[in-house]
Amino acid sequence: MGQQEVSDFLKKYRAKWFTSKEIAKNLEVSTGSVINNLSKLRKSKQVLYRPTGRANQYMYRYKR
Repeated sequence: MGQQEVSDFLKKYRAKWFTSKEIAKNLEVSTGSVINNLSKLRKSKQVLYRPTGRANQYMYRYKR
């Protein structure tokens, strides 16, 4: 599982925001793997993110 799968999933649902848990559930992979790949996508500025209001939890959406 890599960044491409997470990126492709977010591209497919461009207008929606997802938590890392929701992405992991839809892709049927571990949450830790998704969080790791989202971190890389955040650094490369390919995804938008915003806090959910819970401690250390974010929502993600494809940027482009």
